[in-house]
Amino acid sequence: MSTHNVWTHKGTFLLAAVGSAVGLGNLWRFPYLAGENGGGAFILVYVLTIFAVGIPILIAETMLGRASRRSPIMGMRFLTRTHHTSRSWETIGWLGGISAFLILSFYSVIAGWAIHYTWQMLTGTLAGANAETIAAGFDALLASPSLLTLYHTLFIIASGLIVGLGVHQGIERGLRVIMPALFVILLVVLAYGVTNGDFAAAADFLFTFNIADLSLAGWLEAMGQSFFTLSLGMGAIMAYGAYMSGEVSLTRTAIAIAMVDTAVAIVAGLAIFSLVFGAGLDAGQGPGLMFVTLPLAFAEMPGGALIGGIFFILVLGAAISSSISLIEPVAAYLVERFDLTRPQAVFAMVVATWALGLLTVVSFNLWAEASIFHSLFGRSAFDLFELLTNIFMPLGGLLIALFAGWALTHSEVMKEMRTNETWFTLWRFLVRFVAPAAVSFVFLRAIPQVDGYLIPAIGAVVIVGAFAAGRTFLMDDSQEQ
Repeated sequence: MSTHNVWTHKGTFLLAAVGSAVGLGNLWRFPYLAGENGGGAFILVYVLTIFAVGIPILIAETMLGRASRRSPIMGMRFLTRTHHTSRSWETIGWLGGISAFLILSFYSVIAGWAIHYTWQMLTGTLAGANAETIAAGFDALLASPSLLTLYHTLFIIASGLIVGLGVHQGIERGLRVIMPALFVILLVVLAYGVTNGDFAAAADFLFTFNIADLSLAGWLEAMGQSFFTLSLGMGAIMAYGAYMSGEVSLTRTAIAIAMVDTAVAIVAGLAIFSLVFGAGLDAGQGPGLMFVTLPLAFAEMPGGALIGGIFFILVLGAAISSSISLIEPVAAYLVERFDLTRPQAVFAMVVATWALGLLTVVSFNLWAEASIFHSLFGRSAFDLFELLTNIFMPLGGLLIALFAGWALTHSEVMKEMRTNETWFTLWRFLVRFVAPAAVSFVFLRAIPQVDGYLIPAIGAVVIVGAFAAGRTFLMDDSQEQ
């Protein structure tokens, strides 16, 4: 059990969950998705989904962690036994652990790119460089297995050292330094963008809400980003929830996490697009926005090398705060299941994910076009891992919503949420019906064979399915009292 590990301060879970949520998704994926999908319309759908779907599932996942006081895998085993439900629901814990393992393997490689750009910026290597030079430099980085492996190794060792020190001495102490520093750096970069870039154009781009600019694909991307940005379905929130004090409000904490995470994404978008528009560059550059377009913007602006270096330190810090949350669910399981010490468990997790990450490294160069993965799956190892996590995480989120919404009794939820009947009724409706349907859209969107226009029709069926599945659980509402 994990009962001996409880955050030393009531606000630490908030800090830890925000650290898990604030990562490359906020600083890299959110801006480029907004750029590709019309800006403000994308943000509108994103925010609405955060509050209608993200917060209810965030409350549910935290509740499962706090109710079990165990790692996600062992916690779901405990909950299925105490609630007399099918052991199939243990799948929730396994999906979270596998997702965390897969994500960390390629997340570490991509986060390692920030080490490269931090060095290049601070040494002035990119000062005055043109678009062709910067694009060629990025291509050269991807073409070098040795460089990618070096950065991947450095990043994952740093993450492992923090988690290996323990919940209090490692994760808690590390987050108390990393997270405030990240917020300060983000504000510095925003101030620089306001001073040297085109803040008015960035604000107009992000806050002009024109739904006509958003296609069905863009709508689903916004829903997906709102789900993935909160780190739902990968075990991190459940693992951190196991260390959460019973006195802390689940609802207030979940709302605070969602608000901070959204604020960081929007501030990052304002800062990034201020620089992009100020340099006269295209906002819709896709994944290359951070590693090609932004370095070019910094290269053309006064003091850009220093601010660019600071920005990529921000990226590194955000990535580490997320990566430690990916190590924790599996490491905690290894400690509980096999009685390993924490350093032993973290070492096993880090070595295994580092080795798997080498497949992502060669996906960008040696195995970019031909490999066993292309032969079997028609895609690179990196693309396959990303596809699997894009399926496993929403599937885990869907199951979390159904389990928390139907298996947990009224009295049990009220004990954990400590709220009024009105909010309880609304939360239960959202987590039983709205969240499963919305997450199903995200899940089905990740499956390549599913036509995008079939998703709403299939998703509607999920609402009926959620009700039918839920009624097979334990009891009716009168018995739950």
